[in-house]
Amino acid sequence: MPRTRPDIARHSRAPGLSIIIPVFNERETIRRVLSKVRSVNFPVETELIVVDDGSTDGSDEVLRNLPKWDNVRVFFKEDNEGKGSAIQTALLHVRGNVLVIQDADEELDPNELPALFEPVHRGETEVCYGSRFSGDVRRFRFRPTYWANRVLTGICNLLNGQRLTDMNTCYKMMRSDLARRLNLVSRGFEIEPEITTKLAHMGVKITERPIRYDPRSTAEGKKVRAWDFFRYLVAMIRFRFRRGANKGIDHPGAGLGKRLAVPPPAKYSA
Repeated sequence: MPRTRPDIARHSRAPGLSIIIPVFNERETIRRVLSKVRSVNFPVETELIVVDDGSTDGSDEVLRNLPKWDNVRVFFKEDNEGKGSAIQTALLHVRGNVLVIQDADEELDPNELPALFEPVHRGETEVCYGSRFSGDVRRFRFRPTYWANRVLTGICNLLNGQRLTDMNTCYKMMRSDLARRLNLVSRGFEIEPEITTKLAHMGVKITERPIRYDPRSTAEGKKVRAWDFFRYLVAMIRFRFRRGANKGIDHPGAGLGKRLAVPPPAKYSA
C-alpha cells in the first residue's frame, strides 16, 4: 500500500493539469526533473503526482527531503512493481481535467508539454502524443532503440489502423476522464502499447506533435531492456485480439481501486 509524505499540502482548487511522475532509482535526476517541470509556464494550475516505485538507490530519501512545494504530492510504494503499476497508483489521486506522464530521467524536456496541452485543453483533440521521431532524428537514428521503436510503432499501426510515429512515447497528454476509462492493468513498460491499443479500440483519434529527445544509455540508467521489445509485442496482440482484454474500458474507473487495493486520495495538511 503506497505511503504519502504527510507534510505536502493539497491545493484547495482543482488544477487544470496533473503531471504523473513514476520514479524508480533516479536519485541523480529526480530533483532536477521536478524543478524543471515546476518552472514550466503552463496556462493553468498544475499538480505533480510523484510515485516512488520501491527505489533502492536513495531516490525515496531525495523525495522525502523535498522542499514543501504546495503543488507536489509524493506517494511511496514498498515494492518495485513497474512503471504501469506506479501510473495506476497515481491515477487514483489525479484531480486535474487533463493529465500527462513525465519520466523521472532527463530524456525529454518538460518545456515541450504546453504545446501538447493546448490542443487537448482547447477541445481540439482528446489525446496528444509528443513524438520523438517526427522531427530531427539524425543524432540517434543509428541507435538500436530508435529502430526498435519504429518497428513496434509500425506493427501497432497495422494492428490498430493508426498512423502514429511514436507509440511508445512517455508524453501522452489526454483528458483525465478518458484515461480512467482505459481500465489499465499492465504493471511494467507494456503499459505504453496498452494505452495506445485501448485508445484505438475506443475509436479515439491521437494527435501528435514533435518533441526533442535526448536518449540515454543503459550505463546512464536507462531501464528498458532488449526483452521489453517482446513484451511490447505480446501486449499489443493481447489487447488487440484477446477476448475480454478491453472489458470495462467504457466505464470510468471500472475496478481500478479494487484491483490496486489502495485507498482513495488521502487528506493532506501543511
